[in-house]
Amino acid sequence: MENFFFKGQKFTPTIDFNGETGILSIEGQSYPEHAEEIFAPVFDWLDRYLQTPNRIIILNFELSYFNTATSRRFQDLLETLEIYKSEKGGNVTINWHYREDDYDMLENGEDYIESIDLDINLVSVKHSEE
Repeated sequence: MENFFFKGQKFTPTIDFNGETGILSIEGQSYPEHAEEIFAPVFDWLDRYLQTPNRIIILNFELSYFNTATSRRFQDLLETLEIYKSEKGGNVTINWHYREDDYDMLENGEDYIESIDLDINLVSVKHSEE
């Protein structure tokens, strides 16, 4: 299957979904005005990708900030993967990267752990001075 790539801009994340390896990445910041429109092609691609059962999927979140509208899209994305795991035998792992001093992002990851039946790893990343 073809890959999905969307180059992030000021208000949108970079989304890189590799159809061959099953490694899906969302990184950067996400606070677009119309998150539904930005993420619609992501869900279209994912719907096609998840037609094949028993895939191994690793989803990496590496975000510095996201808004409430994006949070809803992420919840939908995780719920879609949760259904895929239970109905089509998918092996799904989520890696939630957060900067070690970003307690809000850590809390967001913890909230997803409580709401979704998927393996979610909280990955602390050292903040480098730039």
